[in-house]
Amino acid sequence: MTPKELLDTMLGFLGFVVQIEESRNEAGNLVLQIYTEESGRLIGRDGEMLEAITFLLNRLIQAKDKDALKVIVDCEMYRSMREDRIVQRVRELAERVRITGRSLQLEPMNSYERRIVHNAFKDDPDVATWSPDDSARIKQITLLKRQPKKETAQKE
Repeated sequence: MTPKELLDTMLGFLGFVVQIEESRNEAGNLVLQIYTEESGRLIGRDGEMLEAITFLLNRLIQAKDKDALKVIVDCEMYRSMREDRIVQRVRELAERVRITGRSLQLEPMNSYERRIVHNAFKDDPDVATWSPDDSARIKQITLLKRQPKKETAQKE
């Protein structure tokens, strides 16, 4: 059973009538885009239902093939719009860090959201991101002002 068929079956058992489109993202992962009249119920509060469905689908797929790439489940472009909102909000906060030079701690985020924030600032010359390792109980990111790189002294 393909991931698309598996997702369709899962959602059918949950009472959803859906249309699913397949595509690939930049990383090569399969993206299953769901279209339904009940998108609000399927997405859930802050995307929690969508996250749970994604988690369960990936667990079922990886139970059969340990090396399977992660499948991303989205509903009516909710994830991409949420990513844009997260990046925009964090960039506004980063501007305060640039101006004041003081670090700023963000609200707790799930691993997917933290990865979005880290990627948004990986090439930023002024602001860096830091988060505790995965064993930490609180999953927060801190925005820090980058120290200017010291130029290596030329030997005469």
